[in-house]
Amino acid sequence: MKLILTQVVSGLGAPGDVVEVKDGYGRNYLLPRGLAMRWSRGGEKQIGSIKKARSVRDVRDLGHAEEIKNQLEALSVRLPAQAGTSGRLFGAVTVADIVDAVKVSGGPDIDRRRIEVGNPIKTVGAHRVKVKVHDEVTASLALDVVATT
Repeated sequence: MKLILTQVVSGLGAPGDVVEVKDGYGRNYLLPRGLAMRWSRGGEKQIGSIKKARSVRDVRDLGHAEEIKNQLEALSVRLPAQAGTSGRLFGAVTVADIVDAVKVSGGPDIDRRRIEVGNPIKTVGAHRVKVKVHDEVTASLALDVVATT
């Protein structure tokens, strides 16, 4: 099955790439989740606009990626969350919460899909999350989760 990717799919490609996948994978996973669309001559025309939108969002080059990495690693991000008396959170910190906290702290705009949280953050305290700024550049973001009253 020939598809055009609309979002990043790890191990497969980036938005605007035309890929050939097995029918079941495309029909049951990629298409229902909106990660891809069927290839057609009309869809072929949309590839240019998808790639243009991706280039606007993406980091320009390796030097720009290093600059963003340095900004993120120098940033002190404080994330308030509701917690019990034992320091355990009511729920977990989401990737969207992290993106909002980075914005509030004065950091650069980052795509939520680029944030990698190893284990779910469910306790108050200092945590580290990885931000994949570029294919070759990964930043380590210090996150301080504090309890709100």
